[in-house]
Amino acid sequence: MLDRTVPVGVTGAGAMGAGIAQVAVAAGHQVRLYDVRVGAAGKAVEEVRGRLSRLAERGRLDAAEAAAAAGRLTSVDTLDDLAGCGLVVEAVVEDLEVKRELLAALERVCGPSTVLATNTSSLSVTALAARLERPQRVLGMHFFNPAPLLPLVEVVSGAATGDAVASTVAELARGWGKTPVRCASTPGFIVNRVARPFYGEAMRLLEDRVADAATVDAVLREAGGFAMGPCELTDLIGQDVNHEVGRSVWEQTFHDPRYQPSLVQQRLVDAGWLGRKSGRGFYDYSAGAPRPEPATEPPRPAPERVTYYGGSPTIEGLLARAASAGVTVEHTSFGWSAHEPVGLRLPSGGRLVECTGRTAQASVSGPDEAVAVLDWVSDPSTATRVALAISDSGSEALRDEAVGLLQAAGAAVSVVADAAGLIVARTVSMLANEAIDVVARAEASATDVDVAMRLGTSYPFGPYEWGVRHAPEVVHVLDRLAAAYPSGRYRPSPLLRRLAADPR
Repeated sequence: MLDRTVPVGVTGAGAMGAGIAQVAVAAGHQVRLYDVRVGAAGKAVEEVRGRLSRLAERGRLDAAEAAAAAGRLTSVDTLDDLAGCGLVVEAVVEDLEVKRELLAALERVCGPSTVLATNTSSLSVTALAARLERPQRVLGMHFFNPAPLLPLVEVVSGAATGDAVASTVAELARGWGKTPVRCASTPGFIVNRVARPFYGEAMRLLEDRVADAATVDAVLREAGGFAMGPCELTDLIGQDVNHEVGRSVWEQTFHDPRYQPSLVQQRLVDAGWLGRKSGRGFYDYSAGAPRPEPATEPPRPAPERVTYYGGSPTIEGLLARAASAGVTVEHTSFGWSAHEPVGLRLPSGGRLVECTGRTAQASVSGPDEAVAVLDWVSDPSTATRVALAISDSGSEALRDEAVGLLQAAGAAVSVVADAAGLIVARTVSMLANEAIDVVARAEASATDVDVAMRLGTSYPFGPYEWGVRHAPEVVHVLDRLAAAYPSGRYRPSPLLRRLAADPR
């Protein structure tokens, strides 16, 4: 690990650069902060010192340690002042040529053993290092904003990065109190690559008018278990920022349809509706503006009795909750047609089945049958909302019974348009597929992918581990999405298909 007696340099005194400098001084390093803008580095130093002082006042940092850390941070006026640093982290504007020129200048200034790190979130580390004389000492050190608070650091190796350099920086990040994950320099690295479906599928649901933004967000939060929905999250990130990252991944993958940007998001950017920072995005953040409510069915009476044929852990978990509310559940394995998926029969004769990717209409087994399809939930014992789609042949009786049953289980019900994969099933399946594909390509380890997504995005599950455990179900959903939208976007990873054929 880099000795604490060796200073660290940071170039770029914006929010990210100042945050990285704070992390390093708090860990015991002397830090030299540089910015090309006159006075910017000095101002950032004072802001960091102020934050350290406030942490001490709140009892979150020892007063003597805060004072010592503040004393280790200095601003410098030229790049030449970074000579002698053991590590220099650049955190300047996300522009390939700007970063290339800066790294070339740093190579001329710094000694041959200095590690040069880039905090890029989406640019190729290989391309950034390609023109340097010693590309082996260049790597990505991608912090997440705000750097002092968020624990994850992606340590990104370009094609020429020395393995010892990456190992040293990963150990350094661990010594700074961070959790490092290692990956190859591929579009989006881990987090911005694997997370693309979380945003992309939401945009397509909106384009296809399956549900509105408030409903998509509520279903993914309250049924899917995510901390935030994709529309509110992109409003927080900034629609322009999220759209640009998505466009970068799409362009770097030669327009792979998996990452195709959305016209819905492009229109927001074109309108200047960038989210919270502009006062409007998917939602209106102006003073007094009402927050749209998700589509929620009014209360309906629960059916007195249903017949459950098995085969759906999600329905089974919700039925246990409904039974405790007085619904009689008859269990049987007889009298069911061979048409999948298995589920339950409602008093009107209609079926309630768990989503396997088929639409509700495609799930009917005859001209007189009606089917309601239940979207996936993260935890059927605690979910507070579920999404439901009704076949074209569905009667009011079927809708009333299905909604009343799920309400008896204690869940709000959002009835959405009948679409392949619904909301949670298609989103989670695409996340799992992406995570498995990253591992299949040896771009990151399974452990690092899951750690990155749990820490970097607060997902309720590690998408690789979850995808392996549910590989057959995920392949079913993706195959049916691919049939409904034959663009190549929903193709399963070859590794996922192998896992589905031979589940562990």
